[in-house]
Amino acid sequence: MIGYLRDVVPAKAPETQKDNNNSIKQLRNGFDSVPIDAITPQHIALYRDKRTAKVRANREVTLFSHIFNMAREWGYTAKENPCAGVRKNKEVPRDFYADEEIWDAVYAVAVEELKDAMDIAYLTGQRPGDVRKMKVTDLKSDALMVKQGKTGKFLKIVLDENGVLNGLGTLLERLKARDRKVKSVYIVATPDGQPLTKGMMRLRFDDARAKAAAKAEEAENVELAARIRKFQFRDIRPKAASEIKSLEDASKLLGHTKTQITKTVYRRTGEVVKPAK
Repeated sequence: MIGYLRDVVPAKAPETQKDNNNSIKQLRNGFDSVPIDAITPQHIALYRDKRTAKVRANREVTLFSHIFNMAREWGYTAKENPCAGVRKNKEVPRDFYADEEIWDAVYAVAVEELKDAMDIAYLTGQRPGDVRKMKVTDLKSDALMVKQGKTGKFLKIVLDENGVLNGLGTLLERLKARDRKVKSVYIVATPDGQPLTKGMMRLRFDDARAKAAAKAEEAENVELAARIRKFQFRDIRPKAASEIKSLEDASKLLGHTKTQITKTVYRRTGEVVKPAK
């Protein structure tokens, strides 16, 4: 695994590097003492079953499979990949949907830069990390250029339709025209021009969510308060995917190569159907 850490992991996105490093620490605990040619599918299955974090176990087995394939390419082994055919732990996709009532409650008490981040995340359908790193230089005359951090995929998100600004175009024009003493190179920034870090965004969102839930409880709407507390910033991306009528359009905006993952993981409002009569 040392070669993989040295030669493969550094070329990945920062968040993926961090995730891989954590996973490899776990994998080394399980496999460092086992000769590579002695690893069997049974070893992989035992590792999967012993891990208490079942979803993480799936990710770690997937990573181990890639590490083993690289070891084959590098000549460390000629053995078949022991991960092949080993089943994964069952995963239940997150199905939380931030409806209008939840969105409005949190948005109403959010600070300005969080509102900007929520708007951009919803209108572009991008991941939180990609929203934070968007720069003014990514804005062209007719589109917002996005390079997704996780996949490296490029997207050109249009800002107008037939010469008329769409919702994203209108929002970005408003942000550019905002009178601020300190200009920022980042589209989403604090009033003093600083970009939102992951921690800053998390703190602002957690604070707005707590305030919104408290207000709902004061209004004796306990059910709404409970739903608000389940809301996470990452739920904005599936909210966008769920509220675009065309599955194909939603899939393209999210940067998926196939519509199936958009349908099964990100569309959370159910399929629109007609009654029997």
